[in-house]
This record gives sequence, structure tokens and C-alpha cells, in this order.
Amino acid sequence: MFLVGIAGGSGSGKTTFAHKVIKRVSDPTVVLLHQDSYYLPGLPSHLRVHGEPNFDHPDAFDWSLLKDHLSRLKAGEQVAAPIYDFRTSRRLPETQVIGPCKTILMEGIYTLWDAEIRNLFDVKIYLHVESDIRFIRRLHRDVRERNRTLDSIIRQYYDTVRPMHHEFLEHTKQYADLVVGEETDIAAEVVAAQVKQMASSFHGIGPFATDRGPTGE
Repeated sequence: MFLVGIAGGSGSGKTTFAHKVIKRVSDPTVVLLHQDSYYLPGLPSHLRVHGEPNFDHPDAFDWSLLKDHLSRLKAGEQVAAPIYDFRTSRRLPETQVIGPCKTILMEGIYTLWDAEIRNLFDVKIYLHVESDIRFIRRLHRDVRERNRTLDSIIRQYYDTVRPMHHEFLEHTKQYADLVVGEETDIAAEVVAAQVKQMASSFHGIGPFATDRGPTGE
């Protein structure tokens, strides 16, 4: 199985870029996995800033579960991925069945953070977008999709998003095979071509499962 990691700051366009690649590949056995799905069900007490949870710290993620799932997917197995509700900041009881599949695109801010996970990726990508553009994108997204107020978005950006980006996230760019700027169309074409080439080399893996809907597991 071919595994592509897509990292970058909040609002850098990771999900949009992944969808561009998937659209160009046009293969139902290419699946998108979100690192955000692997937020811990409850954050540790030390991950609070001014009484609010810090979702932008590496410790906010369930790394053991993510490593287990990626390793099993890489081996051609099936996993029950968690589903995270951003409106309630909680992991839902339902899960999403993923795999086996030819290619996984995994996107998330800390996709390139952990060395063990980095070593699983066949291609590592970092989206480098200026902070003002990322903030505006995040603002629009959180108001429209996550029912957040303008004040809460600005407060979270200054309390956690911006400082965590500088302290933990930005330096992971050094691990990328490909650093992509704001214009992503050409890069999406390049990555899609590589995915097609690699996917065509897989034979005899068995039936593929992409999105079977949520389960109660």
C-alpha cells in the first residue's frame, strides 16, 4: 500500500490539496485519512491555556492508535477509524471502516511530527502558506463549519494556534520530500501521477474498502 503524508499549518489547505490529488487520480481505492480524527477523547489536564483546551499541541493526539492504524493499513488490513465532532470537541461512538486500499492520503498538522509515522510514508508533503492567509482561511472555516464565534477564533489563534505552530509544527517542514506553496495545482498533478504509477503496481491485494459508512464499534 502506498502512503502519502500531507502536513502544514492550520488553514494551509491540506484537505483541499488532498482532494485535488484524489480527483486527478480518480480511483476509488485511493482513500483520505484525517489526523484530526485521532484527537484524544479527552485532553490531558496540562493541555489547557487560560482554561481552554489546547488542540494544537502534539500531545492532543492519540499517537498510539494512529500508529497502529497506519501500520495495519500499510500491511493491507482494515481499521475502524474514529470520527471526531468539532462542534462538540468529542470523539463520536461511531467509527469509519477504512481499508484495505491501494493508497492512503493522510493529512493533518502533525503528520510529519512523529519519526515512526514519518517512516511509514512513501511521500511526505508540507504545505507552506503565509500566516495571514492561513488565519483568514481558518476564520472562515470555523465560523461556517464549526459554529465558532469571531472572538473565540481570534483568542484561540493567539493562545494556541500561533505559538504551537512556531514551537512544534514549523520545523517539521525539514522532513518533507516536497514543500508546496499557496499554488497547489501543479504539485497535485505531480503527486497524482506518482500515486497512479504506484497504485498500478499493486496486484492481488484483495477486495478494497474505502468508505463503508460509520459503524457502532
